[in-house]
Amino acid sequence: MKKKMLAVLAGGLVLLAGNAFAQAWPSKPIRLIAPYPPAGQTDVVSRYFADKLSAVLGQQVIVENKPGAQGMVGAEIAKNAAPDGYTFLYVNSSMMCINPFVYKKLPYDGFKDFVPVTQHGLAPLAMVVPPSLGLKSVKDFVEWARQRKGKVSFASFGTGSSSHIWGEMLNQAEKLEMTHVPYKGAGPAIQDTLAGHIPMTIQDLAAGGPAIFSGKLTPLAVTSTVRWPRLPDVPTFEQAGYKIDLVGWNAILAPAGTPRDIVDRMSAEIRKLVQTPEGKEKLLDMGLLATGTTSAELAEIMRTGCAAWGDAVKRAGVEPE
Repeated sequence: MKKKMLAVLAGGLVLLAGNAFAQAWPSKPIRLIAPYPPAGQTDVVSRYFADKLSAVLGQQVIVENKPGAQGMVGAEIAKNAAPDGYTFLYVNSSMMCINPFVYKKLPYDGFKDFVPVTQHGLAPLAMVVPPSLGLKSVKDFVEWARQRKGKVSFASFGTGSSSHIWGEMLNQAEKLEMTHVPYKGAGPAIQDTLAGHIPMTIQDLAAGGPAIFSGKLTPLAVTSTVRWPRLPDVPTFEQAGYKIDLVGWNAILAPAGTPRDIVDRMSAEIRKLVQTPEGKEKLLDMGLLATGTTSAELAEIMRTGCAAWGDAVKRAGVEPE
């Protein structure tokens, strides 16, 4: 009986210590790792979150850009960080659900090395071309590319990215024999498309939006299941006649072992932020359709969504490297 009472008491002390730790959090700056270069969607949304969360949490949230290898550099840094609630990682579906199928070796396991915090937005892409080509639809582009079979390239924001997979799915479906040109982030890919070095790219709406709205790039279709609110005249791929309906997403993770109370607190704060009218509008401006999930809901999205993306990689004919 005495041993049992001691065990209960010890368990209670551990619980109290954990609660005290969570209540004291945060007591120093928090870093949010953005594993892509500046100016892309990951960067701009991270900085918006950092600004808002710093005010709410009472400690500065600092964005650290750690680009490289389709998000792998930043993910490895976050994986190896102390699980103390002071490091979080911004991720997208490419990093979590596509990388495992296109790279034979990854420095992280999305399910074992991290704990889900929240999915904060869906991230459709837009297929864009320079206006100088005079193309107005996906079918126009397909015909144009077919006439130049084997001589057309398309840009993505990285090997294994959702923009790569979408481009390859179109490539395979229409047997266009396009050459994939991977870039280190959306910004450089957009710049080369604007300059006319690349005739087509499928990019996030944060990076491509300014060029689209200014008329410097022509949008042909979006990868969402419904039309994008900011581009009501642009059809979805399905509406354009192509049955491709996978939509990317953005989320926040923490290193495995991060205290549950801290994970839940960060999840709740981000959900509150993105579900306000202002938050929804801001995310739309940055190319995201606001969602806001619990940790458990994100875990399920990753489980089911990654299987679907794996099938898409196979359909696109992308071989692991």
